[in-house]
Amino acid sequence: MSESEFLDVVVLAGGISHERDVSIRSGRRVADELTNLGHRVTLLDPQAGLLTELAERRPDVIWPVLHGATGEDGALLSLLETTGIPHVGPRGTAAGLAWSKPTAKELVRRAGYSTPAWIALSRETFRDLGAASVLEHLVTALGTPLVVKPAQGGSAQGVTIVETAAGLPRAMVDAYTYADTALVETKIEGTELAVTVIDTGDGPQALPAVEIVPVSGVFSFEARYNAGETLFFTPARIAPDIAATVAETAVAIHRLLGLAQLSRIDLMVDADGVAWFLEANVLPGLTETSLAPQSIEASGETLGAVYAALARAASVSLR
Repeated sequence: MSESEFLDVVVLAGGISHERDVSIRSGRRVADELTNLGHRVTLLDPQAGLLTELAERRPDVIWPVLHGATGEDGALLSLLETTGIPHVGPRGTAAGLAWSKPTAKELVRRAGYSTPAWIALSRETFRDLGAASVLEHLVTALGTPLVVKPAQGGSAQGVTIVETAAGLPRAMVDAYTYADTALVETKIEGTELAVTVIDTGDGPQALPAVEIVPVSGVFSFEARYNAGETLFFTPARIAPDIAATVAETAVAIHRLLGLAQLSRIDLMVDADGVAWFLEANVLPGLTETSLAPQSIEASGETLGAVYAALARAASVSLR
């Protein structure tokens, strides 16, 4: 396929996860950018009949812009692989590994990269062993402050920063609202960064890191998607040698987890310049306030050009 040819792209957005609205906003942005360049784009909400419709239509490429379990747990991506139609993003098996925060952290730890100490705790274990004794053990084992989050999920839903033991019970309840397993990890103090990694066919490369400074001190769901609630600095205000290390780490983790075309690796850099892996985003948000678009624009490229390059790279590669 030559660079001059236009693509027939199906963008999947919506779904039934807690992040449905974010997904719809991301999908519309991708569709608009590709359409403005002349590509034929159809925006679909995954539902009954989707696989039949895709099989009949046979687009050049499918772009799932589905956040939450609907798109990131790997199930849908695995089904898309059976259609023989290329799609943006990793194989379903790789997505499933990255979707599970404890699994991704363990893979990263085994590879020699830093990640905060953690304990993953199912709702049943928390209940059966006695909530009070489990909470006491968590504080003894990990100390405070802590970050409590659902073991799967995105957009900071169900995430709580716990400064003292008194805040832990409520944080566990909030995490269990979104997943059956809670991840409790040591809070690393430092500079919070989001590193977008793209691969348009020549191998993954890290774009300028985004430094995240929420006005409230917590990068919550509201702080992510409401303009003015978070300050972003792109590129991040870090020394060049640390920026290089962060970029290398993000690319290495992208490769390690088997991600493809587009991912976002979230890191915390401490006072000693150590980059701590927090989590990987298989299909990062692409809304008007999302982090990946900020990185793309800071790299000097336009959103449309990069989205088209990503779609084209996926269209010629059945992984």
